[in-house]
Amino acid sequence: MKSVGFPINDKENEKRRALLPNHLKHVKNRKYLYFEKGYGKVLGIKDEEFIKAGANIVEKKDVLNKDIICDAKAGDASYLDKLSNGQIVFGWIHALENSDITKKFIKNKLTGIAWEEMFTQGRHVFWKNNELAGMASVYHAFLLYGKLPCETKVAILGRGNVAMGAYRILTTLGADITIYNKSTEKLFRKEIGKYDVLVNGILWDPNRKDHIIYREDLKRMKEGSMIIDVSCDENRGIETSKATSIENPVYSVDGVLHYVVDHTPSLFYKSASKVISSEVCKYLDYLIEGKSKGIKTLNDAIIIENGKIIDNKIKTNTPKTA
Repeated sequence: MKSVGFPINDKENEKRRALLPNHLKHVKNRKYLYFEKGYGKVLGIKDEEFIKAGANIVEKKDVLNKDIICDAKAGDASYLDKLSNGQIVFGWIHALENSDITKKFIKNKLTGIAWEEMFTQGRHVFWKNNELAGMASVYHAFLLYGKLPCETKVAILGRGNVAMGAYRILTTLGADITIYNKSTEKLFRKEIGKYDVLVNGILWDPNRKDHIIYREDLKRMKEGSMIIDVSCDENRGIETSKATSIENPVYSVDGVLHYVVDHTPSLFYKSASKVISSEVCKYLDYLIEGKSKGIKTLNDAIIIENGKIIDNKIKTNTPKTA
């Protein structure tokens, strides 16, 4: 049997939790679960609730010694350098977008089971969190923009869960919306000057060398317009995008406000924790019992195994020196 540790992530304003006490009843091997002391405090959950449900509360150093580390924003965690041979990281890793993360996994011979690669019959396991990302980004960005959505014309790029989350809240708040997908990218580029706000929900193909929005395109946008880059792929879909934080969420380029926060569901951390926990609990027994390779959803999400890159997309986009 393998043990699972649940650390508190130290990323700025990351308040989501991977597992809640009310979902522990769905886990058979609860005694192998170890939560960092104070794990649920931000949600108003006492340590005693995890203990009563059959799990354990320990100090952080003990959490990080467990066989499996389960953490929503594992890829951004400062503790990766402290992990070592044979440990498994189960969470959002995003090694494809960040070669520094890949290097840490290779150096420390870690295994990564990436939530971003978990699908069941074609649907992303954490699709509700992705939809929440679209909703939260729009909500937060418009507060900073100082305009109500009902006063604006908005272009949404993409038709995935992120884009649909943005669409839901923008529709509710009365925005004038046009949706563009991959087949209408050229049309969007032609019509870019029509909109007050652009929302990017496209998961960018790292093999693409072009952009949907180039810096020179900003000159064709409306004066005082805004880009909400929910996908947050730096300098990819949108050339002028660079990751921001909840504390410092916006910056301006050529008069266009940019919002590029990469973990917006944490703004609604109680809602996000609930939807994440409801999915994580389904896979823990397989991990604890060492049966992950027999479960297609988990096996297909192994991107790095014992320091060796498994996902060919990472091989293509990781420098040889990694």
